[in-house]
Amino acid sequence: MQARVTSLIPPDPTLRAALRLASFFALLKLALHLASTLWSSHLGYGYFRDEFYYLLCGRHLAWGYVDHGPLVAIQARLTECLFGTSILGIRMLSALAGALAILLTGIFTWCLGARRQAQTLAMLGLLVAPEYLGIDSFLSMNSVEPLFWMLCTLALIRILQGSSPQRWWLTFSLSAGLGLLNKPSMAFFLLSLLLGLLLTPQRQILATRWAATAVALLLLIALPNLLWQIHNHWPTLEFLHNGALHHKNAILPLLPFLRTQVDMMHPLNVLLWVTGLVSLLRARSIPHMRWIALTYLIFFALMFKLHAKDYYLAPIYPVLFSAGAIAWEHRFTLKFTHLNSLAIPTYSALLVLTGILLLPMSLPVLGPATWLQYTSALHLRSSKTENQDLGPLPQFYADRFGWNQYLSLVDRAYNTLSPVDRSRVLLYADNYGEAGAIDFLGARAHLHLPPVVCPHNNYWLWGTHRRSPDLVIAISGGTPEELATEYTSVTLIGPMNDPLAMPYEHKNVYLLRGRRPNLPLDWDDKKLYI
Repeated sequence: MQARVTSLIPPDPTLRAALRLASFFALLKLALHLASTLWSSHLGYGYFRDEFYYLLCGRHLAWGYVDHGPLVAIQARLTECLFGTSILGIRMLSALAGALAILLTGIFTWCLGARRQAQTLAMLGLLVAPEYLGIDSFLSMNSVEPLFWMLCTLALIRILQGSSPQRWWLTFSLSAGLGLLNKPSMAFFLLSLLLGLLLTPQRQILATRWAATAVALLLLIALPNLLWQIHNHWPTLEFLHNGALHHKNAILPLLPFLRTQVDMMHPLNVLLWVTGLVSLLRARSIPHMRWIALTYLIFFALMFKLHAKDYYLAPIYPVLFSAGAIAWEHRFTLKFTHLNSLAIPTYSALLVLTGILLLPMSLPVLGPATWLQYTSALHLRSSKTENQDLGPLPQFYADRFGWNQYLSLVDRAYNTLSPVDRSRVLLYADNYGEAGAIDFLGARAHLHLPPVVCPHNNYWLWGTHRRSPDLVIAISGGTPEELATEYTSVTLIGPMNDPLAMPYEHKNVYLLRGRRPNLPLDWDDKKLYI
């Protein structure tokens, strides 16, 4: 017996309805992050180590930084000025960026000709993706990065669909230029995008004066950062070289690298984004968009070849979610049967259910002890992007513990000094996490500590603040015997021994006096770009 076929409601031709639906999911995403931040603070999770660093960079605004673009420093400064220094305040713009990414995904799907069911599926897939839940939950450049990639892709789609080339090439250039100021990986995405277009008939949109103008404008936007790199002797290239030389990042073979993509986008979402990739390559349900799939494949190959961190590919997935949702819609709703009608609702329900189960892997919604029991019971594991020893918690959570203990020990040492010694003492930390924590938390607590001296990345560029190396309060992993080879007096103030912190942060705070004459402090030799 032949199945009954019924036509559904035709696609909504108005943008307004798509915007309403997308706005609902965007608000849901925003509410989720605001609530989880408040709850995690209640559970005892503090600031993430990189947040301290970005906030300090925001207080030293420049056109470039050793290990990131200038945009995250502007983001940090703007966040602090608008919302204050509370954990909720400094994460507000990242949460808003995550909400905008959901909104753009809905618009993407609409632009490609989808109905509301496909728009809902695409946004739901993005909403439960662990990687996006993680990067949108704290202050970083990664939260805003998808916006630039998505706007570039959306601009090209609209140009190919016949919309105003002037307006959309301007959108492309602004997004690409700001993206280059945000992260260097934007350059590899733009290269992949160019190659993807050149390999398809859609290359014709590149042979226009508007395209040439867009390229010139995006290069002009990125030029100040390039000039800063030249002026400072290419520190970012040195940083990347040192990272590769010292095997900082975990290097994965092809299959494990691919598996991390599946895990970070949520395992069930593989049915969405892989379907989207295949659909774009076949160019049937979504014609003339094969260049998007080729862009993904080229970018994937580049990142794998360069041994990049797995999450570097995260910003490219929303468009694949959109394409996959449209493919599901074409397969299961254009021809109506009772079985087909259940496919997308069932898939959506499974995404929600498993998304809730996996939520503690991305957002710290469980206390540390409960988290350990939960992940052990469900046999869940966290990905590891750097070659560092781990404690009981993954680095993403562990780096939120121990900072107040450091501050307490440093403040105790500082208060033992005379007023004269306080005016000349040098506060020293090995890495930017320790330095940023003391600088930020100390100022927030009105402790009036001197600025921290640190050789790590951009802290090295900020120098020694003309402080004396003969009197030092140091956060160091060295033993008293080792430090005694450099100083005539070594006093142990106390250990940083928070069991939840990363093992490499289990260090001591020392008061050091009398640097030995045969060991003058050469700041150039202390530089640590890694």
